Amino acid sequence: MTDVLRRGRAALAFSFFAQGVAFALLVTRIPAIQDRYGVSDALLPAFLAAVPVLAGVGSVCTEQLVKKIPASQVLRWSQPVVLLALLGVGAGGHMVELGISLAAFGLAVGALDASMNMLGVSLQRSYGRSIMLGFHAVYSLGGISGASLAWVGAHWDLPLLVSYLPVVLVLLPAALVGSRWYVDGGGPEDKAAAEAGAAGGHVAFSLLLPLCLVMCFAYIGDSTVSNWSAKYLEDVLGSSDEMATVPYNVYMVTTLLGRSIGDLGVRRFGAAAVVRAGAVIAAVGFAVVAGAPGAWVGMLGFTLLGLGLCVLVPQTFAAAGRLFPGASDAAVARLNIFNYVGFLIGSPLVGALGDAWSYRGAMLVPMALVLVTLVYARSFETEPDRYGGEHERPRTADVGRGSNGL
Repeated sequence: MTDVLRRGRAALAFSFFAQGVAFALLVTRIPAIQDRYGVSDALLPAFLAAVPVLAGVGSVCTEQLVKKIPASQVLRWSQPVVLLALLGVGAGGHMVELGISLAAFGLAVGALDASMNMLGVSLQRSYGRSIMLGFHAVYSLGGISGASLAWVGAHWDLPLLVSYLPVVLVLLPAALVGSRWYVDGGGPEDKAAAEAGAAGGHVAFSLLLPLCLVMCFAYIGDSTVSNWSAKYLEDVLGSSDEMATVPYNVYMVTTLLGRSIGDLGVRRFGAAAVVRAGAVIAAVGFAVVAGAPGAWVGMLGFTLLGLGLCVLVPQTFAAAGRLFPGASDAAVARLNIFNYVGFLIGSPLVGALGDAWSYRGAMLVPMALVLVTLVYARSFETEPDRYGGEHERPRTADVGRGSNGL
């Protein structure tokens, strides 16, 4: 394994970490942002929905951009925009400034998410073994770090700008320096495979659709935990205010643990087996939450959800890269859109079902959707480009076209 790939892997991992920190700092300080700008409860959902919608637009634009410039360049310049937009949210004082900052954040996040996963898929192909879960584990670590920093800011009643500025001052130059070592694409063997593959330069939507559905269902489950775990524990299971804040933290920690060991599982048992296991564990988690007699059993359910859902998204991106070796960037960009579709659907769906029926019953819907993943699990194994051996395939990495220097 060359030093180029090792440096590229470390640099990309830091990018995932920085993105996790930035996103957590935004979403966990929504109440403070609402108070700072005087955003009404009626208007707040529109602001929150605009971010994933614009992120989807950013992902679509990235698919076109990478036809002309390397994905590393998109990542290099979209990450600073995300961090500066976060700073803009903290520094502004008028509604229009918030709107501009959130719009820039959303568009740049779409480009950032797509380009990060493009580089991750190509690096995995160069390594010849599963490493995607590791990147997403670092993202989870960044999310935990960002949420912890947000707690500090809220606890000490710090202004948003005071909370955000030190983080941006650390992450922004580090990300720019690290971008010198991003790795674009694979070597000659990858290009030969692309030319020989039946789907070489074209993404057949009929083949991508199962992965899009899995991505969407995974994020419906994730957004259910993110948006409803605290309310569910307090209102349905009768926990205290303090205990109601714990499930999401437990979910994030178990997500980190599951992703940290997930690549070993893929190498040992194969991607399809890991995805099937994750879907079953997640479904059991939702069932436990729905039937929990009290808060502690509900906590067990949310713990299982973290262990189950955590493997689905990274393996879906990796599967897209294997299915379309000659058009993996386009496949990843299109697949990434369903990340935001699931996020947009999940919270309103559970809320509507909870109000119309019951919140216990509402938890059975994401459970059923996650189980649909079992139907599509075969899409996660593609021969002959299956990663799973203990030996790494030597590759020649492309670090040209702007990947050297700032």
